[in-house]
Amino acid sequence: MSESSAVKPTKYRSSLQPGTVLILLAGRFRGKRVVLLKQLSGGVLLVTGPFKINGVPLRRVNAAYVIATSTKVDLKGIDDKTIDKVSGDSYFAREKRDKKTGEEAFFKQGEKAEKKEIDSSRVEDQKAVDKALLASIKKVDSLGPYLASSFSLRKGQKPHAMVF
Repeated sequence: MSESSAVKPTKYRSSLQPGTVLILLAGRFRGKRVVLLKQLSGGVLLVTGPFKINGVPLRRVNAAYVIATSTKVDLKGIDDKTIDKVSGDSYFAREKRDKKTGEEAFFKQGEKAEKKEIDSSRVEDQKAVDKALLASIKKVDSLGPYLASSFSLRKGQKPHAMVF
């Protein structure tokens, strides 16, 4: 194997440390402020809202689509086993869908889709992470409302000139 084809580990920005508050720039939760829990392989970050504060669940986010702020949250109370379980690829894998073909699929097209049920183990993982995070967030004055508010730009604001 030559030097150029060797797999190099991802180099993260120095501002992306666990506990840092990030602003999401793309995706369903763009503009939301989230807490970085762990840096994963391949340029991906594990973040959470916490869900109780701003509705962002445990998610993987590409590091290119976040802005790091100078605000930090203490992560001492979070269980390492839960973080390791959540950070695996199998945790975020999609479920297989059974393909319907023919007449049955044709008549089902007009019907409303059933609401997807969230796995109870995922809910428990979210609650375990949120409980520890909320305790440390409540210790800091006005950090809860800061995380709950969303980020947006107004006319004339230049993001490259801002300090977060």
